[in-house]
Amino acid sequence: MPRSLARNLAAAPFASPLEEELLAFDSFGAPTRRIVEEGVLYLVNEFWTSAQRQAHSLHEISYRACFKPQLPGFFISRLTAPGEAVFDPFMGRGTTPLEAALQGRRPMGADINPLSILLTRPRLAPPPLAAIEKRLAEIPWESGEIERDDLLVFYHAETLRRLCALRRHLRARAEPDSVDDWIGMVAINRLTGHSPGFFSVYSLPPNQAVSIEAQAKINAKRKQTPPLRDVAALILRKSRALLSDGVPPEHPEALLATSEAWRAPYVADGAVRLVVTSPPFLDVVQYASDNWLRNWFAGTDASTVRISAHRNEAEWEKMVRACLEEFARIVSPGGHVAFEVGEVRGGKVLLERLVWRAAEGLPFERLFVLVNSQSFTKTSNCWGVGNNAKGTNTNRVVTLRRR
Repeated sequence: MPRSLARNLAAAPFASPLEEELLAFDSFGAPTRRIVEEGVLYLVNEFWTSAQRQAHSLHEISYRACFKPQLPGFFISRLTAPGEAVFDPFMGRGTTPLEAALQGRRPMGADINPLSILLTRPRLAPPPLAAIEKRLAEIPWESGEIERDDLLVFYHAETLRRLCALRRHLRARAEPDSVDDWIGMVAINRLTGHSPGFFSVYSLPPNQAVSIEAQAKINAKRKQTPPLRDVAALILRKSRALLSDGVPPEHPEALLATSEAWRAPYVADGAVRLVVTSPPFLDVVQYASDNWLRNWFAGTDASTVRISAHRNEAEWEKMVRACLEEFARIVSPGGHVAFEVGEVRGGKVLLERLVWRAAEGLPFERLFVLVNSQSFTKTSNCWGVGNNAKGTNTNRVVTLRRR
């Protein structure tokens, strides 16, 4: 560890009760370290791992670059009370809103990706398994007609006919009920994958749908042809797995939106107690190519989705500043923001410093950067390492308190 990072400030006064709690936090016997670098306070420990708390089964759907449920769960349990609102404007697959619901808080979330609501909403209030099974038996599976011959590179002809029948059934309803909403969510998540639990022949996961041409090459290389899949049976099987830990307890009504993160006019002033979020990390998001198959099934026009690509640090920091300005409006006094940035470019870019700077002059106290450091080898340097490559994998969460 660089010498400048090794200054122990344990004798300094605590900035908040939360900091005091986290400094007392021991993970597998290791005390939390308190480090300052360039005026930024870091609290470093293994605050959560998959071994410490198994995630609820409802979280188990695929989405690119999503954080573990343990991350929002850690902050929700410490910084909110039952009934209070928790918001994520980059909700992705809905990890934060779902974790909020599981803890009896009000789930609130948004994402510019319209698929996000389709993946989130059904899991906040799931229908009974018996209702799912009954509806699957009512769908006219044999009435389907193949809409796109090129999709036969992924699917057996009969499988594709059944997917088209399901797609037509779901799109025929102006307002899907909770059962159809659930079935559509599971189907979107089962479109392509690398095991017999998916509708397709061996392919990439559903959040990384390859092109028709790329799948044809995979088929040729592996000498594979799409097998027949029982669409209804796979949906029911995945539903059983998702519901194996039960459903969320009673909680306030959810508020979900398709929206840019820095504009939340649907949220009242001071209505939020906690924001837990994680934006894209200087990546160029290929939304149309990544989601083309999901968009086809859901009937979403990918050309209307304005995914922002922040190609440099200045653009990214400007986006963060705009988000924090909106958070200052919607977070109640005494509420918090937990802004996760992870590791970027082998640790050469410390995004937490950009967030820290972006918060300057806003009505937030900049408390600390919580570093959840998960060790994989005896090497134990959490500063500037690649994920799983040199011993650690870290989440870096800038933690702010609304004045």
